[in-house]
Amino acid sequence: MKVSAVYASVALIGGAIASLPLPIYKYSGGDREKTDHPAWWLLNRQPSPICSAAVFWESFIGSLLLHGDGFAKIIRPSKVSRDVIGFEWYKKSEVEVLEDKGRLIYVLQRDNKRETVSQDDMIHVPGPGFNGKNGMSQIKYVLLNAAGIAIAADQFSSAFFKNGARPDFALEFPGSLTEDQQDMIRSTWGDRHQGQSNAHLPALMSGGAKVHELTMNAEDAQLITTREFQVEDIARIFGVPPHMIGHTKNNTSWGTGVEQMSIGFVKYTLGRYLVKIEQELNRKLFGNTREYFAEFNTAGLERCLLYTSPSP
Repeated sequence: MKVSAVYASVALIGGAIASLPLPIYKYSGGDREKTDHPAWWLLNRQPSPICSAAVFWESFIGSLLLHGDGFAKIIRPSKVSRDVIGFEWYKKSEVEVLEDKGRLIYVLQRDNKRETVSQDDMIHVPGPGFNGKNGMSQIKYVLLNAAGIAIAADQFSSAFFKNGARPDFALEFPGSLTEDQQDMIRSTWGDRHQGQSNAHLPALMSGGAKVHELTMNAEDAQLITTREFQVEDIARIFGVPPHMIGHTKNNTSWGTGVEQMSIGFVKYTLGRYLVKIEQELNRKLFGNTREYFAEFNTAGLERCLLYTSPSP
């Protein structure tokens, strides 16, 4: 998350999903209609006393995007009840997934408390590379090189400008100068030409001295090119259009191209997570009944992206 492109991608996807309504529907006479199910409040307003639904989903998606798994314990009134009264989000480092006779068991470790939970009482959404227990950690695998190079480029760039990787110009004198003469020339030049009030004073050269401007810059060192490529590479990993995380160099900010990319972001980037979450919620919250089901409503977000895209 120290890499701006990673932070922006995770914040964008997590924030977008957290903002989506998650209504609960009921089948009635072959049609479906929205219903006032008790789980609606938990999924859309407050799943836990310590956080809102938006914070819950943003944290859940952040874990999924970075660590390969999103975990949330289902809170029920009692061990024999199928009712749901809340959800408790867990970081991946707090959850160990085990397998026993074809079923998953979750060992939760938090604040020196250890608890074992069956798969029926755990919302678990894995990312790509699911091995039967866990999804593939993006930090350990796909982001290892991309984010690592981006961090190295950021650190080099920071040191480059902080330490002054090069002077702006060089003074050339005929013959050889002693160290004392060099220090005196630097000091004299600095006294006469540094500071805002001296910025435009003409430089007077004598004794055959010449001024040479040094034109090497960060782009010559391929810093800018490297950093731009890493933004695109990280955006590709998360499936985010680069313009949505502020990278517009190779994209136009005008016309229907951006509009279509934005709508495609909802369908193809968010869609892969939304379907997984919906299916997991439906099979864990409503059991074997087909009477109720939850489904994200993306229509509002698509309209928002469409209408707020700049016009020519």
